[in-house]
Amino acid sequence: MQVRSILRILGLLVAVFSVALLPPVVLAWIYGDGGAAAFFLAFLLSLFIGFILWFPNRDRRADLKTREGFIIVVMFWVVLGTVGAIPFWMPDNFSLSFTDSMFESFSALTTTGATVLTGIDELPHAYRFYRQLLQWLGGMGIIVLAVAILPLLGIGGMQLYRAETPGPMKDNKMTPRIADTAKHLWYIYFGITLACTLAYWAAGMDLFNAVGHAFSTVAIGGFSTHDASIGYYDSWIINLICVIFLLIAGANFALHFAAFRGKSLRNYLHDPELRALLAIQLVLILICVATLLVYRWYDGVGQAVTHGMFQAVSIAITAGFTTEDYSAWPVFLPVMLIFASFIGGSAGSTGGGLKVIRVLLLYRQGVRELNRLVHPKGVFSVKYGQRALPDRVIQAVWGFFAAYALVFVFIMLGFIATGLDDYSAFGATVATLNNLGPGLGSVAANFQDVSSAGKWLAILSMLFGRLEVFTLLVLFTPTFWRG
Repeated sequence: MQVRSILRILGLLVAVFSVALLPPVVLAWIYGDGGAAAFFLAFLLSLFIGFILWFPNRDRRADLKTREGFIIVVMFWVVLGTVGAIPFWMPDNFSLSFTDSMFESFSALTTTGATVLTGIDELPHAYRFYRQLLQWLGGMGIIVLAVAILPLLGIGGMQLYRAETPGPMKDNKMTPRIADTAKHLWYIYFGITLACTLAYWAAGMDLFNAVGHAFSTVAIGGFSTHDASIGYYDSWIINLICVIFLLIAGANFALHFAAFRGKSLRNYLHDPELRALLAIQLVLILICVATLLVYRWYDGVGQAVTHGMFQAVSIAITAGFTTEDYSAWPVFLPVMLIFASFIGGSAGSTGGGLKVIRVLLLYRQGVRELNRLVHPKGVFSVKYGQRALPDRVIQAVWGFFAAYALVFVFIMLGFIATGLDDYSAFGATVATLNNLGPGLGSVAANFQDVSSAGKWLAILSMLFGRLEVFTLLVLFTPTFWRG
């Protein structure tokens, strides 16, 4: 185990993150409503932490193996979440308890979007922007950013990339060199964010809120600079812009790269995962709108369409933005949307959940087993597009699903043990493990009333969801530590 090499890289990554604490300092000076001292001290402290990790190990440059890659990714998210909590915890006009600070930081970085805060509209601009920025950094994964800009990581960057990037087929690269792949991902990510910012701005948001909401939209995070979330603006145009960019961010970023490089939309049209994603969203929208109309939940058709479309996409793709309290909708709609969040976005996107491709492959494997029952001697394969997938991919998907289900059960039981009722415990588990944000029952709006033990369990659940279960779960296996 290359412990000193791990510490060196961890120090560099923390130092990279410390830069994110400077923009809130500038905003605090501009708006003059507090937070400058807290963020500047947090910057110095995080820079110091990075330095003391890096300096004693600065000459250790051993190549990373897969095992070290997993350890760095897990350690980095834990350390980053802890460092990210410092501004919330610092003595200031606005200050949270240590547990609440950690919860808010991890929720932002994992793009979960659950919160313990109320009165967000009254917070200093520095804190409101910082929450959005954390989600934006966590959306693509700051480790992918580090691989892109830190050649000091050398050839070990591939191990970080494979451990960090979501999806069942992690070895696919858009470019021959992994650093170039990471750079292209961030160019695309930044370009989509810029386009989303300009769209929000043109639709009536001021620049501060346009940037903040673009950060959390493209990251599929769900944090807002207002307590009422997107519903604060009561604008169908802003709702539509949010839906469009959530769908863009919910697609595989490799598709965006292929479209940009080839200057063609052909790859979008022929991608089975994207077609499945759009079909699922369309069905959910139709069900929501039709149910709201049948139950006359809104006065007009326009409101039913606007709210039904927005909430269906926002919840199902695991963003968690709201225009109003969807948990109060009639009959089965709240539970249906919560179950839809299990599917989430595409692999290689910023969405949470199981990912569309895994659900698609599970469905096709189920069809194959049914065909085998009818024709026991027949030979059937699971195809993705025109390509027959090897059985090891299907086995990996089943393995992931089994691990996910096991983690889900244990976390839900843990929430019940901390005092949540069964319905709220189910909602809290879905909200955190799928990186969704809003849950059901007592956690439909926020996690403020959850016990301290429940909040720490929620943090663990967020990490499991953001790191796709296996990356964290593998550390608890004896095989990982042998050799």
